[in-house]
Amino acid sequence: MAQIESSWDSLWINVHLACMTDGYAEIKDAAIAVKDGRIAWLGLQAELPAGYATTKTHDGKGCWLTPGLIDCHTHLVYAGNRSNEFEARLNGVAYEDIARQGGGINATVRATRAATEDELLAASLPRLHAMLAEGVTTLEIKSGYGLDLETEARILRVARRIGREFPVRVKTTFLGAHALPPEYAGRADDYIDLVCTLMLSALVAEGLVDAVDVFCEKIGFTPAQTERVFQAAQALGLPVKLHAEQLSDQGGAALTAKYQGLSADHLEYLSDEGIAAMAASGTVAVLLPGAFYFLRETKYPPLAALRTAAVPIALATDCNPGTSPMTSLLLTMNMACTLFRMTPLEALQGVTCHAARALGVGTEIGSLEVGKAADFALWAIARPADLAYHIAGNPAQAKVFAGMVC
Repeated sequence: MAQIESSWDSLWINVHLACMTDGYAEIKDAAIAVKDGRIAWLGLQAELPAGYATTKTHDGKGCWLTPGLIDCHTHLVYAGNRSNEFEARLNGVAYEDIARQGGGINATVRATRAATEDELLAASLPRLHAMLAEGVTTLEIKSGYGLDLETEARILRVARRIGREFPVRVKTTFLGAHALPPEYAGRADDYIDLVCTLMLSALVAEGLVDAVDVFCEKIGFTPAQTERVFQAAQALGLPVKLHAEQLSDQGGAALTAKYQGLSADHLEYLSDEGIAAMAASGTVAVLLPGAFYFLRETKYPPLAALRTAAVPIALATDCNPGTSPMTSLLLTMNMACTLFRMTPLEALQGVTCHAARALGVGTEIGSLEVGKAADFALWAIARPADLAYHIAGNPAQAKVFAGMVC
């Protein structure tokens, strides 16, 4: 345990801690202290060190305190609306057909290209505030609705602004290889050239990219094209992740593991070979039940095999306009339990410690430990499983970001 500071900035007492260390670990009748934005002490309240001093004491009133929630896969920044596609799918039109007819991702691209930076921020804020109200303290924001350098940069600048101007940690992911823009129709390899050279290098030079992603799918990009993007990212020292095995098995998860990828996401069509590769590389499986639900998918991700292989499983909203227009990480937890048969504990791990690992920040956040960032949420619940139990409703009582109540 780190040396106890003589004076703390704040102290929370009368709380129960779900620490999420070693998978869970709880401390009832506990206290947690903060100094300079980090956890300085935690343990049984009865064992508070003699002679401690704190500037501010907060009474948790018997609530549960967890790490701040982490939404590790979102497409938060975009313009436009695709409720027409929702209606079309309900009338029997397949998602792939909508995409081929100019809808899908490219519909959002048109709207996003037409929006200014301020307009994109304004459009994103209602989604952001909904997430923050549910105890989210960290989220990933992907680009991918620009598909040209100017708009991809604009999206990522907005993501950086969100991280500067609001109480949330933001990790940015460049998803230039999200779809083939119309001006490159029939020239996918040429577009990948653009992504790997001009776009990626320019965005990295501006300091806008934390990781690189690709949509590897029959309606997206081939494994060979995906590997070219991974190689370009690796040459720049950037970690990779992948939209993998959502609609078909393209071997994307194994390819991600080959490059020591942070995560492979979706995974409904994940193979045994892909699971073995992920287990060997430490690549996190990110499941996205909102997209599964919204697309009325019938192929379930291989949860039992992932468990057997001890692959860490994270959860995220996949907030996006076409296939998961959802901003509730709490509802995501419930869906993971009801649709995928995950346990409430697995769901909580999926939005804390495993989600942190999926973003490559597990040493900084995702669990309550001395020295880690003081990001946590206070919940008026009887037990942590309640977070996955309720359909709608929000039991959050307070949120602390970098030590500050917000």
